[in-house]
Amino acid sequence: MNGGHAVVRTRSAVAALVAAAALGLVTGRFVLPPPSGADARSGVVVGGASQGASAPATPGASVPTPAPSASGSGSASPTGATGPVTTANLLGPAAFGQDAGIGQIHVTDRYGDGHYANSVCTGEKTLTETLGGPGAHFRGLMTSPSTDPDDPTLATDSADQVAREVAAEARSPSLAQNFSQRLLLEQVPCQEEPPGHWIYGKITTLRLAPDVTASWMGTYQGSLNTTGTAPEGKEPCGGIAVLRSGTHYGVLEVDACLGTAAMDRVVRTALSQL
Repeated sequence: MNGGHAVVRTRSAVAALVAAAALGLVTGRFVLPPPSGADARSGVVVGGASQGASAPATPGASVPTPAPSASGSGSASPTGATGPVTTANLLGPAAFGQDAGIGQIHVTDRYGDGHYANSVCTGEKTLTETLGGPGAHFRGLMTSPSTDPDDPTLATDSADQVAREVAAEARSPSLAQNFSQRLLLEQVPCQEEPPGHWIYGKITTLRLAPDVTASWMGTYQGSLNTTGTAPEGKEPCGGIAVLRSGTHYGVLEVDACLGTAAMDRVVRTALSQL
C-alpha cells in the first residue's frame, strides 16, 4: 500500500488460493482478463470534474471472522455490472466531499499492470502476479498534481495520496467472485503484525445485492497495535476494500484518515459505481 500501507503462480498455488477462499466462505473466516489493448492512458480530474480521462500469506496467519454484514439499497442497481470496465466505473472525488480537511482532489488514470497493495505483508505483488491478467484500470486520487514518474496514479509525496483504485472485468460473475476472493486473501496477512507495526482490522462486508458486495478492513497506526492484532473499540485511519459487482471486481485503497462511518460511505459509493 502506498506510504507504508502499500501491494504466475503455478496451478497448484492458484488451486490452493481458491480452496482457501472456498473454505473461508464456509467457515466465515478470510481475505484479469482485461479489456483488449494495454496502452497506458492518463488524464487528470481536478475538483471532481472529469477532463480527458477515457477508458483505459503469510503461512500460519490466522484470519479473523468478518464483522457483521451491512446491507442497504442505496443507489445500487439490483443486479451486478456487465460489460467492460471504463473510467466511469471508478470512484470520483465527490465521494470524499463530506470529509473535511481533504480539499481539492486531483485524479489521474492509466491502464496496465502494477502493484495494488505495496506492503511487505501482502507480498508486494502486481495484479498479473496474483491473477494472471495483463491489465486493469488504475486511478489515483491525490491532493497534489505531482505524481510518481513511474506510475501517475501515485503521488510523489505519499502524504498527498487520498485513495487509489484498481478495477477490471472477468469473463463471468463466478470468475469475478473467484478473483475478488483471491485479492482479499492476499490482504489477510496484514491482520497480524508485530506490536508497533501498522495493521488491518476485521473484515466488514457490505452487500447491496447477491452479486454486488464489498469486503473492507480499516487501517490502524502502529501506535495502536499493542497486541499484534487491531485494537478493539478504536477508529481506523483509512483502509482497503475488495469490490465485486457482477463481472466487475477491484481493489480500493483509502490513504486518507477516514473513520468507520466515512470508510463505509466511500466503499459503498465505490461499490455502487463499479
